[in-house]
Order: sequence, then structure tokens, then C-alpha cells
Amino acid sequence: MELSVQIHLFTAFLSFIKVYAQVVLPVKHPGLQVLATASHYWPLDAVDGIHELWDKIGNRPGYVNGSNINIVEGMVNKGIFLNGDNGGTFLHFGKYQNSCISDPSWCGPEGITFSFFWKNYESESRFAVASGGKVISNGFSVYINHFGGYVEFYTRANSHRWKANIKVPGPYWTHILFTWTVKDGLKVFINGTFTIADTDGSVSDNYGDPYPDLVIGTGNDRAYGHYVTGAFDEFVIWERALPPREISLYYDAATGQAMVSATTPKVSEEVTSTAPTVRSTEVSPPVVSHQHKEDQSSQDPESLPVLGFLTALPNKTIPYNTANNLTQAFLKSVEEVLSSPVLPEQQSIPVVSGLIETVDRVMEHMVTNLEPSPNALISLGGQSFIADYSLMKFPQNYNLQHYRFPKLGKSYISVPGEAFTMQSQTTIVGLFYHNMHNYYKEISPVKTRINEASDFKDHKIQVASYLISLKVEPSPALSVNLSGAPLIKIVLTHILSKEQQEQVLNQSNKVFLYCAFLDYSSNEGVWSNEGCVRSDGNLTYSVCLCNHLTNFAILMQVVPLKLTTGHRVALSTIGYVGCSISIICLAITLVTFAVLSSVSTIRNQRYHIHANLSFAILVAEILLLISARFEPGTLPCKVMAVLLHFFFLSAFAWMLVEGLHLYSMVVKVFGSEGSKHFYYYGIGWGSPLVICVVSMTSALNSYGEVDNCWLSLTNGAIWAFVAPALFVIVVNIGILISVTRIISRISGESYKVHGDANAVKLTVKAVAVLLPILGISWIFGVLAVNTHSLPFLYIFAVFNSLQGFFVFLFHCLLNSEVRAAFKHKTKVWSLTSSSIRNINVKPFNSDIMNGNKEGVTPTKMNTWDKSTNSANRIDLSAV
Repeated sequence: MELSVQIHLFTAFLSFIKVYAQVVLPVKHPGLQVLATASHYWPLDAVDGIHELWDKIGNRPGYVNGSNINIVEGMVNKGIFLNGDNGGTFLHFGKYQNSCISDPSWCGPEGITFSFFWKNYESESRFAVASGGKVISNGFSVYINHFGGYVEFYTRANSHRWKANIKVPGPYWTHILFTWTVKDGLKVFINGTFTIADTDGSVSDNYGDPYPDLVIGTGNDRAYGHYVTGAFDEFVIWERALPPREISLYYDAATGQAMVSATTPKVSEEVTSTAPTVRSTEVSPPVVSHQHKEDQSSQDPESLPVLGFLTALPNKTIPYNTANNLTQAFLKSVEEVLSSPVLPEQQSIPVVSGLIETVDRVMEHMVTNLEPSPNALISLGGQSFIADYSLMKFPQNYNLQHYRFPKLGKSYISVPGEAFTMQSQTTIVGLFYHNMHNYYKEISPVKTRINEASDFKDHKIQVASYLISLKVEPSPALSVNLSGAPLIKIVLTHILSKEQQEQVLNQSNKVFLYCAFLDYSSNEGVWSNEGCVRSDGNLTYSVCLCNHLTNFAILMQVVPLKLTTGHRVALSTIGYVGCSISIICLAITLVTFAVLSSVSTIRNQRYHIHANLSFAILVAEILLLISARFEPGTLPCKVMAVLLHFFFLSAFAWMLVEGLHLYSMVVKVFGSEGSKHFYYYGIGWGSPLVICVVSMTSALNSYGEVDNCWLSLTNGAIWAFVAPALFVIVVNIGILISVTRIISRISGESYKVHGDANAVKLTVKAVAVLLPILGISWIFGVLAVNTHSLPFLYIFAVFNSLQGFFVFLFHCLLNSEVRAAFKHKTKVWSLTSSSIRNINVKPFNSDIMNGNKEGVTPTKMNTWDKSTNSANRIDLSAV
């Protein structure tokens, strides 16, 4: 297999060598004839003081709104770069009222075609090109958002919209062309190839405002709220729908492919002036075919050395134009290798690593032999499917203060000026690879020279950025110490798939990011981070400092967080012991409330709520202990997961009822106890039942299927528990704050009036009493998301496993009303058992319940008046 890859590359490279020897013959490119038939053509390079645009065919001016633009290397000659991050900058090409450009209903049966080159530098840039309205009106738009790219046509007359999804372009030139006719609808071509269509469209009544302005860089709603950061070139409009053949011809002419084709010996001299370099860049990554035959080869399949044809390169001075053609032809050859069916997927990593080394060496050879200029620098740059490239040759003693590659964009390599010696001729080769990172999806940590990654050898590594390369000869003088200076600075934006983003955002994972490079010291590309350190960044970008130059990329390793055995045993012990204590205490609490239910003060609504909360927690904790005995994936485990979900939700629902009842008694008195009884039971038992039924109906397989008898943590089903729990916690925190403020105010007033120092302590005591029934301690579960929050994990385990114990302690054992009622009940039992019928038993009243002495007027602190006139009084007996 390895041999077949080399033969394929060698065959492609032979055609590359032939280009060097060919005589340049002038040929009229038919794609230029297609361009000549356009209705409007803006090259986007003939800009007068970068404040005016001119339609070369339509002979009408446009203008640049704002000043944050730059003239950059474009697809054909120059392009325009819009920096939307620094202000309102966009291109305005004029108004096209009552024309096919702003209103498709004005188009005849021949239709219309729009074409432009786009180099996108952001993933949420909104509108790139638009005319005729922001949403649905007469017109069209090309835009991207969080989900993808879109091309839309819309007409108000018949409420119709045609919409096609396209892949979001990256930071490399991408050609977008789309046609529309009433008969065939919308067709989109990416880089000269038909990609997607919407022939029928759909009906939509969502209209915007029909503005006839034709703009690039923002939406056409005249609000201009968001601006694009990116480069544009060659904006063309044909007031007819181009057929696929003409689209292909124009694309070839614009990208100069006929001039630098690796298989065509004739090169168009005329195209050289219009399209001197190839800009062909596919939007989608290269696809490796799996249809291949095994090749009996004795070569080592783990490495692809630089092939011997490098010796066939002309070792003599290369003229500028020839070097440009050779470079493009060679990169085209590499593209053919990557798209070849002989490249096996299982060997793609060593093959691609070998190709990267080959490209580096060819480029170094090219710049070394590039025809020099005695007193001026030589610069050769361009783009291809494989990479953006820059070859520079500086004369001796050139004053180079700083070097950055590429000049624009959020990913780059920077070399400080003091690192250049400039005592001799200096050459620089920069390469920004477009798609090479897609081949490094699963790198074994043991096959790298990254010690930190080897600690997690079971977790694969992926390349999370573009590959960028810089070679300088002679080598720059850099600090050996990574804390010294000067050093190479590499800034790389992370490129993550949707799956990778989910892994990164998952709080149960730890993400390791490494500044790495391909080390070829052992004749094969091995990822290493020696001499590099990640100095800054976050999950969207990384800043690296290195003391050498080569190919760089950001590697990402996602490791699920796991507790050590000691911590797991300790937390498990706390959970079992705490739950066991809580179960016993809750059982005692329920029995106590049942025995004392005949006493008037225990028969009120507050103790009914306490009893329901205690029952829900009791059953939930019993089920939790039992569930550990069932095997995940079995029917009993699934049933147990459903019951756990219901009773834990019920526990939270009754915590919410506790909070609402407390609010009604202390903060805002409303309604009678009877009127609220029905609503409380509906919240406490009804709402959990509804949530569980909905969850089971939509995601029954998410119960008890993974590691335990609980909801799945991977597919989002856990939110059926987390969302209601968080809601209850937030509401109860608000209620607790309101109640605490009132208690603090009353405590302060009592202290001023009565001088009772103990009254000041009531606030702290009230908070301690209320925490167990309001479930505020569950907030520690939110904080305990990783090992960095290990203390919160222990706090959460202690407080929540002992929640039943705290309910028993504060609302049963230490509760003055319960204790007084128990004494009263004990006295009644004693009198009954002694058969004493004529003793006048002292009435059981609220003063006794509150511990007030006979004849003493209760203070404001312990007011509990059961009369009907007390409806608007603050009831503090709840705390």
C-alpha cells in the first residue's frame, strides 16, 4: 500500500516537473468569455483610496461604509478584507429598485446568477451578501449562523422562499455561486461544483422590509447591527442563470487552473495577468475513499519518508513566474494524492505526516532557488486547496523589525525582530494548511512525545486547530529557556466539531490542550511539545511560546474526571451511613406526627407539609439504597430509576411547598389554609407525576441504561430532574432571603425595646431550621462538578444524606410545639391508664405550646394567634 501511494505521488509529480520545462503559449481562456457576458462585475481591487468601488461592466459607482478595511492578496490580484470587529464596515454597491437583483419577481425566465469569493474569519458572521430585505421579502441573502450556512431567495408576491444549506466557509478562499429561475428554483455551486438545490421552495408569510440596496458585509435591513469579519473578491452578477458548463469554465479561469494544471502542459499567458495564482479551495475536507486493494509491500507502513523525486527538483535559479507555477502545480499534485483512492484510512496519519514533510522541503527548495534581488525582498504568496503559502527572500542587512504569517486572521505565527540576524540572505517559508488537521482524529498518546498525555494513555488525542508552519534560514536566534526572550509566538483558534464542543462543555470532563509540533528526528512525524509551552488562552484559542520553528498545532485530549478509590469509598460510606440515619429519623418523625395528629397544633397545615416531605425523602432514600443491588440495563433497574425520579422530584416539590407556605405565613398572608390545601398537594405529588410521565414517554430508554439505576447523563435526559430541582432551589433561596430580612428586622426591634440579646440570635437559628426543609443545601451539588470542587462534594454528601436527620432534629425533636404536644399526649395517656375521670385537666392552649408562662403576655417574637383576626399578622411560629 505504501508503495502504491509513492508511485501515485511520483506520477503526479512528474507532471509537476514537466510544467517547469513547458513553453508558455498564449491561449484565450473560455471562462473569460463567460465573465464578459456578466451584467455587473466588481473586481474589488481597483479601489481609489479604498473609499470607492466601481462596476467595470455596469459602469456605476459604489462605496465603502467605514474605514476598517484592508487591501489583501485576493483570488485574482487583490481582495478586500472587512474587519467587522472594529466598527460598522461594509460594501455598498448601489440601489437596484425594480430590478431582478433586489426583487426576483422582476427576473424573466432566464433568471439570475450571483458569484463571489469569500474568506470567512468567524463562525457567527450573519449576513455576507444581501439585497432586498433581511428575512423574507423580495430579494436574496447569503448568511451563516450557529447551525450552518444558508443561501436564500424570497418573493413577496407569492409568499415563497427558496433556501439551501451550505457548509460554512473557513479562513481560506471559497467560491460561492448560486443561480435562480422561476422554473428550476435555487441552485448552489461551491468551488465550481454543484452542491445543493431547492427547486420547489416553500411558502412563508414572514415578511421583512424590501430594501433595494445591494451590500456585502452586513444584513440589508438598514439597521446594520452586525458586521462580517472576512475577505471578499470578484463579485459578479449575470442577469441569467449560468449553466454548469459555463460555471466550471469561469471558476477555472478565475482560479487560473488552466494555467497551472498539473496535467496540462500549455499555460495561458493571458490568464496570468488576470488570475496569476490558483485560489481553488474546497469548503469540505478531503474525503478518503475506502475502496482500495491491499498491496503486498515490504515497506514499513508506519512512515512515509520524503520521496526520492526531491532530487529531481531543478537545482538552479528559478524565475519568479516559474516558481509560482511550480508551487501551484506541486500543491495540486499533493491534492491529488490526498483525494486518491489508494490512500487507506488506517494509514492516513503516517502518510499525511510524510506529505507535510514533503511539502515543507519542496517549499524550502523553491525559496532557496528563487531568483534573488540584490537590494529588495522577493515575495511569493498564494493559496491552494492544500494551504495558504508565503515564500520570502530578504537581502543581507535587511531591516526586518517583525514578521507575522499570515498577515491577517486570528491564527498566526509571530517572530520578533531581534531573533533575525540578517547577516546574510534570509529566506522564510510560511504554510497555513487548510485540511490536514482532519486526518489527525485519533492519535494514541503512547505514540507521541508528550509526557502529560501519556499519563492518560487510554484517551485519544485530536488536533483541535489548523496546522501552521514557518521555516527560517538561517535559523533565528531564540532563547533556550522558555521563560526568556526572544521566543516564537503562535496563536491558534480552536476548530471543534459539534461532538468535541459537547465534550469540552461537559463539566464531568477535563480538557488538556497541548502546543505541539511534528518532530521528524526519527524519520517519521511524531507529535511532541518539547520546547513549547501554552502561555495563554481558553477553550476557543491558545497562545503558545516556542524556542524553535516547524509545523505547529493545538492538540486536545478529553479525560473524564474520576475520583480516586479513597474518595469514592469515603463518599460511599458517608452516603450509606447518612441515608441509614435519615431513614430511621424520618420514620420516627412520621410516627410522631401520626401519634400527635389529634392535638390541635400538630393538626395544622404546616405539619401536614412536613409529613409529606418526610415521606417523600424517606421513600427516595430507601429506593436509593436498594437500587445499588440491581444491574443497569435490566427491567428492575429501569423501574427503580423511574421510582427514584418520581420520589426525588416529589421531595423537591414538597420543598417548594414548604417555601411557598412559609412565604404566605411570614411575608405575604393570602388565602385560608383550606383553600391552599388542594394546590399544595397538586404541586407536591401532581407536578412530579406529570414530569415523569412526559420524560418516560419521550425518553424511556434513558432510565437505568448506563452505569446505575438513574437517568442518563449523556443524552440530556438528566435535565428532567436537574431543571425542576434548580428551579426549586432558586425560588426557595429567594424566599429564605425575604424571610430572613423580616426576622432580622423584628429581632432588631425586639432588642431595642426589650433589650433581649437572645433575640438577635433568632436570625441565625431560623436559617439553620429552614435549610433542611427548603433544600438549599442541594446548591452544593451544583458546585461539586469536578475534582477542583472536592470539598463541595463532601459537603453535599454530608448535608443531603443527613437531610432526614435534620428534619427530625429541628422539626420534631427540638420543636417546642411537638414537645409540648407530646407532653400533653403523655399526660392524657397517663390519666386514661389510671382510670381517673374526675380530674380537671388544664386546657391545652397555644400559650402552653409556645412555652409562655401563665399570665404573661406574649411578645411580638412568639405571636401565634389562631383567631380569625390574625389573618394579616406575621406568623413566626413557622420558624
